[in-house]
Amino acid sequence: MDEALLRSLTPTVLGILVRRGADFAAAEDAVQDALVEALRVWPADPPRDPKGWLVTVAWRRFLDATRAAGARRRREDLVDFEPAPGPVPAVDDTLQLYFLCAHPSLTPSSAVALTLRAVGGLTTRQIAQAYLVPETTMAQRISRAKRTVADVRFNQPGDVATVLRVLYLVFNEGYCGDVDLAAEAIRLTRQLAAKFDHPEVTGLLALMLLHHARRATRTAPDGSLVPLAEQDRRRWDTTSIAEGVEILQAALARDRLGEFQAQAAIAALHADAPTAEETDWVQIVEWYDELARLTDSPVVRLNRAVAVGEADGPRVGLAALAALDDSLPRYAAVAAYLHERDGDLATAARLYAEAALKAPNLAERDHLTRQAARLNARRRR
Repeated sequence: MDEALLRSLTPTVLGILVRRGADFAAAEDAVQDALVEALRVWPADPPRDPKGWLVTVAWRRFLDATRAAGARRRREDLVDFEPAPGPVPAVDDTLQLYFLCAHPSLTPSSAVALTLRAVGGLTTRQIAQAYLVPETTMAQRISRAKRTVADVRFNQPGDVATVLRVLYLVFNEGYCGDVDLAAEAIRLTRQLAAKFDHPEVTGLLALMLLHHARRATRTAPDGSLVPLAEQDRRRWDTTSIAEGVEILQAALARDRLGEFQAQAAIAALHADAPTAEETDWVQIVEWYDELARLTDSPVVRLNRAVAVGEADGPRVGLAALAALDDSLPRYAAVAAYLHERDGDLATAARLYAEAALKAPNLAERDHLTRQAARLNARRRR
């Protein structure tokens, strides 16, 4: 059973049901039922046309649910559109679904959460981590969003800004987390850039390309994380870096600065440094100041503290860190790094161990645990 195939087909099948008249919430339930049925049937009897099979089964499940709800008139209208068995045209509806999920009846945060869950394939826990809220809070937010759109016809696309936010979070989860969605996010952002002449769309595309260029060096052969300063820069994808920088320069030239352009500028400065020691940290701090002004994000200020520590010394970085809430994700890891730079190995080791307990994934937890062990070994020598 190829679960990756099922995951890749889900947005297209969902889009076909929506286009054929299914409201989004019911279509999502029907597709999920079809996926469960596929997991049961396909190992013994794989279909020749997986997409066609999923569309047919999902549509029948939707009709069954409609009949059960007693919507007789709507049922009779929908039957006329029931797709015949056989191959389904290869249409990519994913980007359209992103816009449909960003429905005007939803708040931007609810639209993003619903899209990440229904189309992006992220779990409620992953979405909650991205928004720095408890999982139960995010589950309630997604449930409210589903109820809001349950009786809505999805014929009013949402705005570009909401879709950009979704694509950004999908890319971050694919780049940093347990689900490989980064390449898909780049593909969809390219489509978006081809449709919209907007500097933040191209800013996001540049940001993705610059980060993705380093992906091959982010982990060692054993799967352990490799910090940016220790990555083999000879293995960075120079073609993607060049494209990202070119796209970023064109966006910045329009003098309509947004948060994605500012983030891309920071990534470009890292990519431009031949070695970690030659990184222009002073200019990076300046870009973080711009980014903080645009977003007022605590995560941005956390990353800025690291940059300040590199530009002006670890004690200045620690002073910037002290102004932030110590419950922020990765706060302890940043504090550990700055204390190590300042020579306080005991405090750094303790904080690395503390950060490991709060790590969002196994690779990060193992990395932080190794950092704590490394410092404790140094102290014993």
